[in-house]
Amino acid sequence: MRNGPFAVVAAAVLWGTAGTAGLLVSADSVALAAARLVVGGAALALMAGSGMRRVLSPGLLLGAVAVAAYQLCFFAAVARTGVAIGTVVAIGSGPVFTGLLSWLLHRRRPSRRWATATAAAICGCAALIVGGGVGSSGGSAGGPASGQVVSGVLFALLGGLLYAFYAVMAARAIGDGGESNAVMGVMFGGAALIMLPVLVVHGGVGWEPRGLLAVLYLGLGTTALSYFLYGRGLRSTPVATAATLALAEPAVAALLGVVVLGERLAPVSVAGLVLLAFSLAAVAIPERAARSEVRVPAEVGAPGVGER
Repeated sequence: MRNGPFAVVAAAVLWGTAGTAGLLVSADSVALAAARLVVGGAALALMAGSGMRRVLSPGLLLGAVAVAAYQLCFFAAVARTGVAIGTVVAIGSGPVFTGLLSWLLHRRRPSRRWATATAAAICGCAALIVGGGVGSSGGSAGGPASGQVVSGVLFALLGGLLYAFYAVMAARAIGDGGESNAVMGVMFGGAALIMLPVLVVHGGVGWEPRGLLAVLYLGLGTTALSYFLYGRGLRSTPVATAATLALAEPAVAALLGVVVLGERLAPVSVAGLVLLAFSLAAVAIPERAARSEVRVPAEVGAPGVGER
């Protein structure tokens, strides 16, 4: 898989810094997510330039809608379930849906090792978040009503499915010979146009210098640069593997909470972090069978982010 997994993990590291950077801005969370996508999407579209015309397709346009809808679904889920449940379900279901979609679309069954490591990684991610490692507070003092939790979980599952859909659409376009920069430019440039009215309706993010710098970092660093790297990674990494490696995001967020914000990890969060690290290592190391397998372009990226 060459250096593809390293590019995907680098993207996940950038996604993991988004929560800490977002604390510098006092704006509404939906407005912040919209601003991040508008800035990052515009940057990716500018980087792609005229190359977007060559890869433009109905699948990528639907992917752009999925990118924007994911943001809205994630925040709708968190508002109903709290941060911990919404994040675990949305992020944890993403790799599962990605593997299933790739299987259906590419007829390439995920390996047993991928399935085992992904299940372990999701368990580690859940332990890390539920144990308080990634800001698990949320909801009212008495807890969300059961009806809200059910609808919130459904929104989170829909978010995971949307993430899987746009990841698979991007991998398919790149596997068919499309330039990764152009593919990401179409999807995220389109999503930026969709989210612009959302940003306006929610009143923007203010004009404080610190807030503007944070928005620029969120847009250029955790969106534009991260998805530039993610697209590069998809050139040689199966998309199901990439989706599992992206679970490094909550691990980075937890470590930043400890180092930068002075937070403490509960023992269950530490155990989850260790399990997650071993699982991601197992996914990143190529299987022996894959080394002798002849890959065809259509399968590049065939089976494989709350702050994505």
